[in-house]
Amino acid sequence: MINSKFKWQLNQPANPDVVEQLAKDANIDPFVAKILAQRGVTSAQSAEEFMNPSVSSFHDPFLMHDMQKGIDRIQQAVEKGEHITVYGDYDADGITSTTIMYETLSDLGADVDYYIPNRFSEGYGPNVKAFQSIIQKGTSLIVTVDNGVAGNDAIDAANELHCDVVVTDHHSLPEKLPNAYAIIHPRVKDEDGDAYPFGDLCGAGVAFKIAQALMDEVPSDLIDIASIGTVADIVSLRDENRAIVKFGVQAIQNSQRPGLLALIKEAGINLSQFSEEDIGFGIAPRLNSLGRIKDATVGVELLSTFDEDRASELAKFANQQNDLRKSLVDQFFTEAVQSVEASGDINQRHTLVVVGDNWHQGVLGIVASRLVDKYQRPTIVMTAADGSDEVKGSGRSVDNFDLFKAIDPIRDQTIGFGGHHSAVGLTIQKDKVNVLKDQLEKAADQQHLDLSVKPVLDISAVLPVTKVTPELCDKIKSLAPFGQDNPKPIFKLQYDQLTNVKTMGKTHDHLKFSIVQGSDQLTAIAFGRGSIAHELQDGQGSLQIVGEIGENTWNNRTTLQLMIDDLKETPQPVIDERTRQLHQQMFADAGIYVFFHDKVLKQLQGYVNDQSEAVMYNTVTKKLTENRRLYIVDCPDVIDDLEHVLSNVSPETTILYLYKKQLISKIGMPDRNSYAKLFRFVKEHSNINIATQLKQISEHLHISARTIIFMVQVFLELDFITIQDRVIKLNPNYAARDLKTAPSYHLRTQQLAAEKKLLVSNTHELVNFVKDCLGV
Repeated sequence: MINSKFKWQLNQPANPDVVEQLAKDANIDPFVAKILAQRGVTSAQSAEEFMNPSVSSFHDPFLMHDMQKGIDRIQQAVEKGEHITVYGDYDADGITSTTIMYETLSDLGADVDYYIPNRFSEGYGPNVKAFQSIIQKGTSLIVTVDNGVAGNDAIDAANELHCDVVVTDHHSLPEKLPNAYAIIHPRVKDEDGDAYPFGDLCGAGVAFKIAQALMDEVPSDLIDIASIGTVADIVSLRDENRAIVKFGVQAIQNSQRPGLLALIKEAGINLSQFSEEDIGFGIAPRLNSLGRIKDATVGVELLSTFDEDRASELAKFANQQNDLRKSLVDQFFTEAVQSVEASGDINQRHTLVVVGDNWHQGVLGIVASRLVDKYQRPTIVMTAADGSDEVKGSGRSVDNFDLFKAIDPIRDQTIGFGGHHSAVGLTIQKDKVNVLKDQLEKAADQQHLDLSVKPVLDISAVLPVTKVTPELCDKIKSLAPFGQDNPKPIFKLQYDQLTNVKTMGKTHDHLKFSIVQGSDQLTAIAFGRGSIAHELQDGQGSLQIVGEIGENTWNNRTTLQLMIDDLKETPQPVIDERTRQLHQQMFADAGIYVFFHDKVLKQLQGYVNDQSEAVMYNTVTKKLTENRRLYIVDCPDVIDDLEHVLSNVSPETTILYLYKKQLISKIGMPDRNSYAKLFRFVKEHSNINIATQLKQISEHLHISARTIIFMVQVFLELDFITIQDRVIKLNPNYAARDLKTAPSYHLRTQQLAAEKKLLVSNTHELVNFVKDCLGV
């Protein structure tokens, strides 16, 4: 059985009237309008701003905190000939930020150089020793890029040496901001409590805004570099970032930068079809590899040099470092998997800690990410160096586990520790590894880590293969650039059969096949899924596939293809799709839709298409359901009703929605004391108007209004009270009767039992129950 890595979630379809109006007002294709509306873009103006950014998309840079103050100080340093050092970072965002700031200040005639700390010997951010060394060499102004907002100690040290520091950063704000001359940051609020209109700029984006302020215009010659940092840092591709990347991609296609062109050539990128994906998968990894493997300083030289020979030399070096990085990752990942499998931890623990010997520190985070992808659990990968009693490493997590919070309780037992929810870095003594392992398991228990919970994969729509055309691909591309907050749309593909199954790659790691519908055929590729090729057979139609539609150009011929994000075999015969919300696309597939409540049937009957039938549970027959998909839409009040339906059907597949708007189990069954309190109240107060006095009664008795209404119904059925014109009176002739004999009481008992069995149970319990009822 091929299982999915993700929980597939079909996006809530946009309101058809909104989509129609948007398509009309914005003069765009309805398909594009539907995707935009799903993403919250619902007006013609917002659609125009989203799809066609312009110069007006760039906000006034002086709206950013301390921008004017920082610009004044930089201009003063330029005019007086002070030596300025741009202090950067070793990742792609840091390299591009440094390049932007260095080139801007150079163009202004500044006496400027740049410094990028070493990942291994100095670590991230302002470093006291580095600052002292920079200042001793004559620097009187340090401008940080992509770092600095948490560099309190180093900035204090600079101040003591009479060197000003202008911080330009975008990272999370600490409780105490540093005592810098200026802090230019899109999320720092000014004295009036206002912040910059767009807080999701990356380091390169902030540097770009400073360049805009210094140049008094949008610096079009730097937007190519800004776009690389923006895509590489995986920040939101909305608002200003969208304009940066949209224009940046166009600028790269026409770039005259020798280093950038050489890097693109080494990466094997087709410049005429350049897109943001080429930044993310081609340029950014090569820039990042410089800092991961050795020293990122050459990255700035690569991007800024105009010496073609030097550019070619540095681009080749970056490519070599990237190849080395990939080789090291593959080697350490293989060794890590062997270690995990040999230890048996995968069967005993919810978390993983892997310690290797002399593994390169710069790639441990990538290895951890690959292990998380393989084992779907939080993982820390560490390395021990010869002659050292310390181990250093990086950790990555899953969505439902806070890795930083998990380790923080033993912070005092670490030598170094930092990070956030999903990623951490730490150094500990070798003899503390077991302490770390035990703490992670303890945290897994405290955070109720459920390894069966899969990350959610949002699916934009269901598409038949026949609809996948070059025209559709062009419509999808009109929504680019894609990235954080604007992901490339993922579609579930409908097809008739699967053919031409084969593996790809030197080690057969990847999977390739074709999906066919009628006379139409689409090539599908799944990276890293070659191992399941033997489970697939030509003609198989039970495999469900979701992926991104794109193009593949080979030998000047462009064809459409599907890049698979996930796949799964249709679980037979029961599928758990329990939901608290029903929408039209849930009724798109042909089948029999069974309802237990007439009101729900009437509300949703219009959603069911001509190939399907919507019926009440007491009309279902074996003949009606034979070899068809059976949908149990709402939750029955009585389990027996569902058992009766299932014992009289023979569906191909049973899909369980079991929709219920409000769970009665959240209210529960009133206890005897509650009944007694209400009865005494009725006995002591005549002529109670349940319509006007319900709130006061609820507050007086400390019983919820819904529970009071229920108990009143029970009393009425037992003849304890009378109700006329909503006025409650005690029946003077009432006789003692068992509460359980009231129909409402009996129904609620059955409803609670049904909810416990059908809604509170886990998937395994529910599926087995339904299978037993079906007799399969």
